[in-house]
Amino acid sequence: MRNLCRELQERLFQKCLGHVTVGAYDFSTIVHSCHLCACLLASLHIGILTTENVHVAADIISAVEFSVSGELLATGDKGGRVVIFQREPERKRRPYLRGEYNVYSTFQSHEPEFDFLKSLEIEERINKIRWLPHQNPAHFLLSTNDKTVKLWKISERDKRAEGYNLKEEDGRVREPFRITSLRVPVVLPMELTVEASLRRTFANAHTYHIHSISVNSDHETYLSADDLRINLWHVEITDRSFTIVDIKPANMEELTEVITAAEFHPQQCHTLAYSSSKGSIRLCDMRAAALCDNHAKFFGEPEDPGSRSFFSEIISSISDLKFSRSGRYMLTRDFLSVKVWDLHMEARPVETYQVHEYLRAKLCFLYENDCIFDKFECCWNGSDSAIMSGSYNNFFRLFDRNSQRDITLEASRDANKPRATLKPRRVSMGGKRQRDEVSVDSLDYSRKILHSAWHPTDNIIAVAASNSLYIFQDEVN
Repeated sequence: MRNLCRELQERLFQKCLGHVTVGAYDFSTIVHSCHLCACLLASLHIGILTTENVHVAADIISAVEFSVSGELLATGDKGGRVVIFQREPERKRRPYLRGEYNVYSTFQSHEPEFDFLKSLEIEERINKIRWLPHQNPAHFLLSTNDKTVKLWKISERDKRAEGYNLKEEDGRVREPFRITSLRVPVVLPMELTVEASLRRTFANAHTYHIHSISVNSDHETYLSADDLRINLWHVEITDRSFTIVDIKPANMEELTEVITAAEFHPQQCHTLAYSSSKGSIRLCDMRAAALCDNHAKFFGEPEDPGSRSFFSEIISSISDLKFSRSGRYMLTRDFLSVKVWDLHMEARPVETYQVHEYLRAKLCFLYENDCIFDKFECCWNGSDSAIMSGSYNNFFRLFDRNSQRDITLEASRDANKPRATLKPRRVSMGGKRQRDEVSVDSLDYSRKILHSAWHPTDNIIAVAASNSLYIFQDEVN
């Protein structure tokens, strides 16, 4: 099967973006008065749509990531393409444009391949994108599909050289007898172009599908993780990596859990964490041993025997793991909730937020249509005071950790009018439904927010809904 985690759970329980919508919001306003502005500053129709307005599978967004500075935003899709957006500079007369992102570069990152040894087709889908810190005029990012991680350099060119001695202007090599004098090459201005060049290819290190990559705080190494192993790479070395976590048993019939997400600590280069399909998190210290099978800390919540059901282990599986920007907390997402863990407290999470508890009564239906296996991401804001995660019907949830308030919003081209206030959405559990509520029975499970990102310093969020990207920013008066 495509995903070992899915296979395990079944055994245990018997070419670009379509649309980009740029909006505006004020998080403090969201929390206290439930206002959100959706400024449709840009709507880019780059993807391919059928006459019935049904998106092509290759155009579906599969990864969203802000750069370290937040000036660039990268998205990857199932067609193996990476689209990079650049933030517009602030203008005094039009301050709301500060949150607008326009297309900066587009390139094909991965192509479909076929493993003849295993008779396995390798999809071009981009599973993760991670930016490296900006250290020179060029930008670098890592992108991965199921088997191969690639390092890309994004650079600008506004000058070209002319007057070479050994080659013609069109690149052909000059015959030696035609060189009768020496010329001094000159540099001439040219139209600005953005180039994406492949610098490194990291392949042949994973037996199973890669689901996580994370850049270390030393800026020289990164990890890649699949269902059973985590490998450590150096960005300059492509022919070897070191396995730092290996949970594969000698007999695969004894396999009880798999790795679902992994990430480096944002400040401590020797510390990493990975989550499992059983809902636990392990914190590893690479100073203790080269192989981190023996974890330094184990984070897990005791299960209530009275609430155990057929779906307990499936919905407790962690789909995403993120360290807070301060490094003090971890954020995890399971099917129904997001949890905040304190690195100093292993017994239970310090905060738990229900994303769509109203779906607990529909787990059987979600299991039958495979939605229960959807992998939702979660993210922090720049100050670690708020968190965000997606849901169905193109809803996404924002939680304020200080006030303990939350809000449900919808990313929809039909609901978001230019610079209009985006109203909060509510889901009715049954009985008499109010006018502004949505019945739980009418939710569209094919419309879902799986991938999202929060700007590292500003209140700008990006959410991906199928082949559409929505960007919301601070409300500008």
